[in-house]
Amino acid sequence: MDDRMMKAILFDRFGGPEVLYVGRVPRPEPAPGEVLVRVRAFSINGGELAARSGSLRLFTGRKFPQRVGLDLTGEVAALGVGVTDFAVGDRVWGIVGRTGFGSAAEYVTVRVERLGRVPDGLDLAAAAALPVATTAVTALRDKARLRPGERLLVRGAAGGVGNAAVQLGQAYGAEVTALARATNLDFVRTLGAHHAIDHRTVPPRELGLFDVVLDTAGTDLRAFRRLLTPGGRMVTIAFDPARPAASLGYIAASAVHGGGRVRFFSGNPTRALLDDLARHVVEGGLRPVVDRYFSLQETAAAHRALEAGGVRGKYVVRVD
Repeated sequence: MDDRMMKAILFDRFGGPEVLYVGRVPRPEPAPGEVLVRVRAFSINGGELAARSGSLRLFTGRKFPQRVGLDLTGEVAALGVGVTDFAVGDRVWGIVGRTGFGSAAEYVTVRVERLGRVPDGLDLAAAAALPVATTAVTALRDKARLRPGERLLVRGAAGGVGNAAVQLGQAYGAEVTALARATNLDFVRTLGAHHAIDHRTVPPRELGLFDVVLDTAGTDLRAFRRLLTPGGRMVTIAFDPARPAASLGYIAASAVHGGGRVRFFSGNPTRALLDDLARHVVEGGLRPVVDRYFSLQETAAAHRALEAGGVRGKYVVRVD
């Protein structure tokens, strides 16, 4: 077998999970400042579902085949010129970055500043549930500046970012209210939520007021913004894919109209943030939550499962 080639998940047209397939592509070589990683696992994220369906074609373009996979864990396989802070064999995790996808493969090159070391003793497959948790760290610590004793509302609390936000909110000393499906209420309580509410039966207007609202859905932003206390902060990591222009327009307008700006950002962690993530794991404030493992050949099934809803933590794909 030609070791210059590798397996990767590809798609040749926009559509549902059925468009995904295991193909063979050239194994990349690390450029200066890059690391070649032998991928051991990656998780399934909402952004790549939108990219695969064509909702993000303005950003991803229409050139095919396209790739999926945003985050990863694995071992360093080769170093680009100028890389001195990693060695071949190091256990690493990270995110490909804003430039695209591609971690759903046997190997991937990553800029050195987008990689960190996986804590000793943490299984690489389970660890793949955590790189996205850097988004929760940024949202709560940096964007919202969550303080001990404040009331925090986490929308989508059972999902990949949401479950990390519940854990971190509790670790930061906040009073955490988690919104989730009825079947996931006990689950979010085990993560540290002080209050767990079924979002399908309790409307936003009945939830009360909060110092910080973390939204992972991107819909109904106006209704959740009304829940802010004076001086409250709202952070969203998503926009409504059915109405992207209107959703992004509302987020921008919130900075100048009414009380409580809606802060929006797209996660793109640095080494320092990944090191913070590792510290939270070592100190016990954060643990990986994997709903189910899939094989590389089952990536389409993993996409289908996430689209169906109800995930507890992350769906993780092992690359063997």
